[in-house]
Amino acid sequence: IIVIRSIDEFRIWRRDIAGSVGLVPTMGYLHQGHMSLVRESRRLDDVTVASIFVNPAQFAPSEDLSRYPRDEARDLRLLDDAGVAVVFAPSVEEMYPVGYDTYVAVEHLTQPLEGASRPTHFLGVTTIVLKLINIVQPGRAYFGQKDAQQLAVVRRMVRDLDVPVDIVAMPIVREDDGVAMSSRNVYLTDEQRAAARVLNRAVSLAERLFNASERDARRIRAAMAEAITAEPLAEVDYISIADAETLAEVDLIDRTVLVSLAVRFGATRLLDNTVLRTGSPGMWPRADGP
Repeated sequence: IIVIRSIDEFRIWRRDIAGSVGLVPTMGYLHQGHMSLVRESRRLDDVTVASIFVNPAQFAPSEDLSRYPRDEARDLRLLDDAGVAVVFAPSVEEMYPVGYDTYVAVEHLTQPLEGASRPTHFLGVTTIVLKLINIVQPGRAYFGQKDAQQLAVVRRMVRDLDVPVDIVAMPIVREDDGVAMSSRNVYLTDEQRAAARVLNRAVSLAERLFNASERDARRIRAAMAEAITAEPLAEVDYISIADAETLAEVDLIDRTVLVSLAVRFGATRLLDNTVLRTGSPGMWPRADGP
């Protein structure tokens, strides 16, 4: 596998590439959720590029940048085995040189949900994603639904700025017990890891209530909250049922909605979500595939 660490070197490599290019942007410490994105790119694109970059701009000073899990050697083995052509793995100094002063802001979609407790997070996400797209010049870029608000924000940025790339959304990949795969799961104690199953139980409860014709979002939120608070190690950050396009909260489910939640287990904050469809699935993949 080719590993490139400088922007200039990557652009030299890119000039010689013919055919379609897919980008899988990651922060490393890869799991099967990431690899599902790689496999889809390998299926659709002639050449697959993965990036590994732990982006400091999307971490607040109080967050876990210094302890974010890293294992580049393992990541490279996984990507090599999966047939990735090249890995772009720049340093922080390469992406944010001295004097760096430009950021990309998506205004309204970034304010609720994750943005309410992490107000600078998406400024870092959109900035690094646009930089990676500009460097790699892919026809497609691949993102998972687990970070649902990130997916919506990146789609909006690409649309608003006329960026010539298709954003491909892929379903959440789960462990055998239903917990959504996440690099942060490694932080959990065994007891917290067992407790984390409550997230998928709450999401599944919302799906069951919806499928039983419940359309009152307030009742579904209350049922989810009751299920989560029954787990003593779980501390709810938010439970949201929002318009899937605007992320505005709804009281009545009369359109496709994103059901999402953030829950803390000690110092570790985990996300999960599902989409409840009343019409066209739109931008959101189904659980069994896009």
